[in-house]
Amino acid sequence: MHNHSHSHFGDIANQTTKRLALSLGITAIFVFVEIVAGIWGNSLALLTDAAHNFTDVIALGLSWYALRLSLQPAHAGKTFGYHRAGILAALVNSTTLVLIALGIFYEAYQRFLNPPEVNTTILIGVGGIAFLINLGTAFLIKKGSEHDLNLRSAFLHLMGDVLSTLGAVIAGVLILFTNWNWLDPFVSVLIGALILYNAWGIIKQTIHILLESTPENVDLPKMVEDIRQVDGVHDIHDLHVWSINENLRMLSAHVVTNDISIREGAYIQQNINELLAHGYNIQHATLQLECEGCHNMLYCEIKEHSHN
Repeated sequence: MHNHSHSHFGDIANQTTKRLALSLGITAIFVFVEIVAGIWGNSLALLTDAAHNFTDVIALGLSWYALRLSLQPAHAGKTFGYHRAGILAALVNSTTLVLIALGIFYEAYQRFLNPPEVNTTILIGVGGIAFLINLGTAFLIKKGSEHDLNLRSAFLHLMGDVLSTLGAVIAGVLILFTNWNWLDPFVSVLIGALILYNAWGIIKQTIHILLESTPENVDLPKMVEDIRQVDGVHDIHDLHVWSINENLRMLSAHVVTNDISIREGAYIQQNINELLAHGYNIQHATLQLECEGCHNMLYCEIKEHSHN
């Protein structure tokens, strides 16, 4: 069963890497086209979208590499394997989005002071093509992004482009009829704000995981009460719950029982593991059984010790 599950996961990951690679290739080609069109049409909205698309190329490349890396087996140097490679990729992706957004705000400010004339034909035409391409590449990697922070960071990159190119087209149409060239940098500011909003959400999630915080949708007090209700459990302490990545949760705890046999203790551990797996999606739990009289704090404080 375990080998079958691992093989199934590998097949899904291989399919995802192929879709990521295809999205990366399409996006990279269009970045070049959009840069040329933006310079020719003197459109900051198109150049802004090209810059965002370039970060998508980086994001897709990092996500692709991180996904391939996460398939590598654990070894003596990496006992947890490479599951957090995707979290690091998501953190890098979201950080580059913040830098891009700040650059957009600065350039938009300069163009607000002196709005240049925009070639609306190029802005509308290229923006429309960009919208279709970005929408297609986004849906190429949408599958699985709901449960994978790495994929979701790449998907949000692409969906940001979908909305920004739609905004560029709308700006082009409005400029065509009103001749208000300031709408081009105005749309760029909206795009930058959207990019910043998406980036901040991913950054918060990655930091939450890297700090080994309790998963947000785990009700820890309820979990403690549920474990205490397991037959044979008197109490629980030294409890730690954290995530390796968005889907892989870990738990360690000391469980207080009577002075019982190893067979009885194994039965208690099995019941707790089933409770954690089905009720809290925790598939890997390290449980240390102790007899009465070994009580300690529920959440123990781990302190660093210096050696003289």
